[in-house]
Amino acid sequence: MPTQCTVVSPCAKRIDGRQVAVDFDGGQISSDAGALLLREVDRTLRLTERVAACFEDGRDPELIEHTVHTLVMQRIVGIALGYEDLNDHDQLRRDPVLATLAGKLSARRKGCEPLAGKSTLNRLEHAPDTKDGSRYHKIAHDPAAFESLFVACFIEAQEQAPDEIILDLDATDDPLHGQQEGRFFHGYYGGYCYLPLYIFCGRHLLAAKLRRANTDASAGSIDELERIVTQIRRHWPEVRIVLRADSGFARDALMSWCEQTHIDFVFGLAKNDRLKAQIETEMSQAQAECTQTGKPARRFRDFTYRTLDSWSCARRVVGKAEQLPGKANPRFIVTSLDAQRWPARELYEALYCARGEMENRIKECQLHLFADRTSTATMRANQLRLWFASFAYVMLEALRRIGLAGTELAEATCESLRLKLLKIGARVKISVRRIHVSMASSHPFQTTWRLAQARLAPG
Repeated sequence: MPTQCTVVSPCAKRIDGRQVAVDFDGGQISSDAGALLLREVDRTLRLTERVAACFEDGRDPELIEHTVHTLVMQRIVGIALGYEDLNDHDQLRRDPVLATLAGKLSARRKGCEPLAGKSTLNRLEHAPDTKDGSRYHKIAHDPAAFESLFVACFIEAQEQAPDEIILDLDATDDPLHGQQEGRFFHGYYGGYCYLPLYIFCGRHLLAAKLRRANTDASAGSIDELERIVTQIRRHWPEVRIVLRADSGFARDALMSWCEQTHIDFVFGLAKNDRLKAQIETEMSQAQAECTQTGKPARRFRDFTYRTLDSWSCARRVVGKAEQLPGKANPRFIVTSLDAQRWPARELYEALYCARGEMENRIKECQLHLFADRTSTATMRANQLRLWFASFAYVMLEALRRIGLAGTELAEATCESLRLKLLKIGARVKISVRRIHVSMASSHPFQTTWRLAQARLAPG
């Protein structure tokens, strides 16, 4: 019978004559102690509780170990902490900090861990449309409830009704590497993918809709906007709403809907020969200035334009005649905003170009919070994965907005927040009376962490 001993991995080089040994027998230690901030965020927003309410749990309460609320907390907080794979939770279910976040330090049943492993979380993510009687399909979810919750969180984040809000729309690719339902090859992105639609208002995420890639960029946007605008106007009936998007959304159906519902818009407009002919004089002036100074030059022209057959009416178009060293760079936008309030140059440079900030938010969702990990077989399950990643974004954005306003991390990305505030090593001591989390004394952002905790703590 082999002897039982501690496995120690010695390092090759000695330090001051001492051998360096490495093992994983530290016990109640967590590398994610900073996530206790997310507990305060969650308590402020009641986010995981409200997400859990979007599920219908058909399991026998007497036979279950992990509630839907616990499962939802694990998944959303896990993504915020950088654990995109369910496999990670086979070890994380023993993490004392995550157990503290869940309010569940020990299992009810013998032989179980306080938190769920990959198999239980996998059944949550594969929740079917309706119960089919299977022993594994007892949890269903309501997509409409998820969609409404994003807008509700946005409304609650405002201290008072705003006079005007700008909704940014954009489509992006979600690359696929398997045989997922709804996969199609997209020529522009050069691969098989989904084409999710995102809607933001500043840093607030209002919609993340998974779509097949064999569709127009604007497909389904009217349905999403009708739902969002209705919910917003129910709370703020007088608010002015402006839509902003690139040329993929300059479609007559969407613009006509905006005009009928008293919503303004400013969309990019794909250039063509007729449009370029409208700014020939301005292009000549810009070229002359660029040749003389050797620097980029631009002019603007405001005019009325209508397509030959696809638009139902003429609309205001602003043309940017720009000459860069070595090449011309004409651009166009179409808008319902009047020229008196928004002159051509200001409309383009101050309002339309600001839409680029939305692309940074999408990068946060996809690159930092794994919104593009849609490897499940069905679109319904992949949509649920996208929503979990999106709620992780909502949680971190609330941390930024409430806890970090005015600090050096107020504009930090989700990844920076994770590395600087959440991934903190700590020893956790659990006694009858308290849970003592001893974080690393050398942590460089402890002052910011304590400030955020104080701001988020209940008054």
